[in-house]
Amino acid sequence: MSIPRKSSDSVSTGSQKENGVGCPDVVVEFLFDRGLLFISVRNIGARPATKISVKFDKKMIGLGGTKDISDLALFNNIEFLGPGREIITLLDASNSYFRRKQPTKISARVSYTDVEKRNYEVTINHDLEIYRELPYLASPGANATDPDCLK
Repeated sequence: MSIPRKSSDSVSTGSQKENGVGCPDVVVEFLFDRGLLFISVRNIGARPATKISVKFDKKMIGLGGTKDISDLALFNNIEFLGPGREIITLLDASNSYFRRKQPTKISARVSYTDVEKRNYEVTINHDLEIYRELPYLASPGANATDPDCLK
């Protein structure tokens, strides 16, 4: 499930144009929360981003081995993402992802335009290995003995 939400972080205005009006700045991040891995597409810029696409260099099979997350429609075309907005989708339970030997070094090529039709592209490299040994507490009511509780 993908959840659009407004980021609680302040909007970055580090990438300014000469006229002082900001630019979009779209990033892809992997998030770890209580044993779950998520992928976030976030506009940290000061202006809207349009026609966003994300291409991963590796296939990522998530949800306990049942879904090619890297091929979700979410990553093919986000028509509009306002400043400070993000979309987060579940990748997998971390123990399931690592046990199935899914890729840990992943590059995401992010392409998008601004409302003036200027093109932007950035490649962001990630190493999910940093999450492999992080301790976490299972949520109350979760079946902590089933590593594939997401099935």
